[in-house]
Amino acid sequence: MTKQSSTIVLAFSGGLDTTFCLLWLKERFKARIVTATVDTGGFSPEELRSIAGRARALGAHEHRTIDARAELFDRFAAVLIQGNILRGRVYPLSVAAERILQAERVARLARELGASGLAHGSTGAGNDQVRFDGAFLALAPELAIHAPIRELGWTREKETAWLAERGVSIPAKTSAYSINAGLWGTTVGGRETHDPWAAIPESAYPSSPKGLRKEPVEVVVSFKRGVPVALDGSKLRGHALVEKLHVLGRAYGLGRGVHIGDTVLGIKGRIGFEAPAPLMLIAAHQELEKLVLTRWQSFWKSQLADFYGQFLHEGLYFDPVMRDIEALIASSQDRVDGDARLILAPGRFEVAGVRSPYSLFDARSAAYGETTRLWSGADAAGFSKLHAMSMSLALRQAPGAAPAPRAARRKKAKASEIEPNASASLITASR
Repeated sequence: MTKQSSTIVLAFSGGLDTTFCLLWLKERFKARIVTATVDTGGFSPEELRSIAGRARALGAHEHRTIDARAELFDRFAAVLIQGNILRGRVYPLSVAAERILQAERVARLARELGASGLAHGSTGAGNDQVRFDGAFLALAPELAIHAPIRELGWTREKETAWLAERGVSIPAKTSAYSINAGLWGTTVGGRETHDPWAAIPESAYPSSPKGLRKEPVEVVVSFKRGVPVALDGSKLRGHALVEKLHVLGRAYGLGRGVHIGDTVLGIKGRIGFEAPAPLMLIAAHQELEKLVLTRWQSFWKSQLADFYGQFLHEGLYFDPVMRDIEALIASSQDRVDGDARLILAPGRFEVAGVRSPYSLFDARSAAYGETTRLWSGADAAGFSKLHAMSMSLALRQAPGAAPAPRAARRKKAKASEIEPNASASLITASR
């Protein structure tokens, strides 16, 4: 790598790990380091300016800020809502989608600049290294990949000490916890998250639920083809709607949770998260979907959506099978239009009601558990008998089953008296 021609593009958040990477890459390779912050949400304008200033102060040759919030919603979050995708049934994949998009935009920038390498600040024990590496290898296979923290195997404390020797200080909280704040939620890792018995303290989270609103509030989310498009009748771009719902949810202390799951590398991992908007939107969408989809649409879509979430989590977004699943999910959403009514209160929310012009809920013809005009009582009795037939026959033939009633035995005996030729003709006719 030559001093004059080498450029490395570093995915830069301004936190401990990427700050370390910037200085270490400069010292190690004597290269031009271009830092890129891909804004997938979670940053204020002031924070973005501060990150850019920090990169320049640390010696970055150039810094780029890339606004990818709308793209994150349109390409990723919308599908996660349509698929009702929650990892472990609780966690809305707050980080995976962001990392894929960040890696994609960084790789695109590196190729535009004619860079010789790409870099990220992932450790060797987490999922992010796999996501960044996978996207870099798929989209820019000709570029070298640098991951200093993974290569060195240093702890956060050792990184902090190395930076301090060079006059760079890191806030204590930053060195204690790894916090990722984005459009699709905030995650917290470090200290207590490494012990599945330990509670994650309030101080670990960047926001505080103190002074919560006490009076419940009702909000109506409107959907078009399974994508939220308005709050209380006001149309909003997807990412703006999510941000507004985050603010409202945090005012009621909503969206906190802890997730334990399997990492891509095969070990168990644990994080704290705060994601009020995703949890509310997925719950609202799922309830609306129940109103308009047939049961087999719901069944098969949920099977493939779980698989989609798994592949996204593992950084395999660019596998062609993901486009196939997206096509099925999109098709299933043709009639997922309508409104969901949410009631928010301190510490909880509920989907209080849904409506749609494509509703399959017809109380005028039939009310569950009460009356119906679509069939008679005799029809229902016949259906119930036939519905249970295979189960009933199997239990009658099970070892130790009670003998058939006397009347049934008599009918069986009479049937056995039919002449063989007659029996054969009956079988043939039944076909």
